[in-house]
Amino acid sequence: MHEIALVPHARLPRAYHDRHVLGSTVDAFGAAHWLLAERAPEPGGDLHPFDALVVSVHDGGAVETTELSAVRTRWPKLDRLPDGGFVVASARDRRGDEKSQVQVFDALGRETWTFHVGDAIGHLLADEAGDLWVGHFDENPLGIRRWSATGELLWASEGDPGAGWITDCYALNVSGTGAWACPYVDFPLLEIRPGQDVRRRTGIARGADSLAVHGERVAFLDHGRIVHGEMTGSSVERRDVALLTRPEGGPVGRRRVAARGSRIYVGYGPLTEWGVFDLSA
Repeated sequence: MHEIALVPHARLPRAYHDRHVLGSTVDAFGAAHWLLAERAPEPGGDLHPFDALVVSVHDGGAVETTELSAVRTRWPKLDRLPDGGFVVASARDRRGDEKSQVQVFDALGRETWTFHVGDAIGHLLADEAGDLWVGHFDENPLGIRRWSATGELLWASEGDPGAGWITDCYALNVSGTGAWACPYVDFPLLEIRPGQDVRRRTGIARGADSLAVHGERVAFLDHGRIVHGEMTGSSVERRDVALLTRPEGGPVGRRRVAARGSRIYVGYGPLTEWGVFDLSA
């Protein structure tokens, strides 16, 4: 099996390596962000509000910092909104706290909105219009939902016959104002565009945790491999399989992903670095 190496994309500046990384992502416009705290949260018990720092690294290497006040999450999902604000959401919400699971901050780090989207968030990605796409995992099988940044439910897969029954949203890619997904149990490729019926194609990956799309081509990140395919009217035809490696070679290992159009961003190592696989390259 041949190999495909990630291309280095962004690195947390060394000056911040003494802080604890709570979460990290790459936004819709390619900037990488890290949510940092002075120390790791204490295990168990109630989590008191704390101040956090977001360090952003833009294309070209420019570094920006934003202080967020009174963050209230132990397992955060992070993304940046097009207006410069941030959304921080707790992946787990067993208490059903309808007031503060999702916190929206403005560009100055001030909380502006809070709302609830449901427990077991596997993916949270903001699109280019500032709407939030949330994919849930199997401990709360709500499927995929799209929310406004003020907490209005805009679309839900459970109400769309084309999406089918989604037990676990394994892979989610947000491109423009639409999304692509590869959910459990049958792992189809779903094409989701606002205002249109969901398009469903038979998939080729049995357990992909990320995917990239470019034209009629698609690539799935499936157990450390890149599985290439080509879309037809109702299916995806397999074309090639390659092993994904770090830029310097070797297995990626522990990782987090953020999929945007033709790109799969992969955070690896101690989660201070992001590499990218670009299907259009």
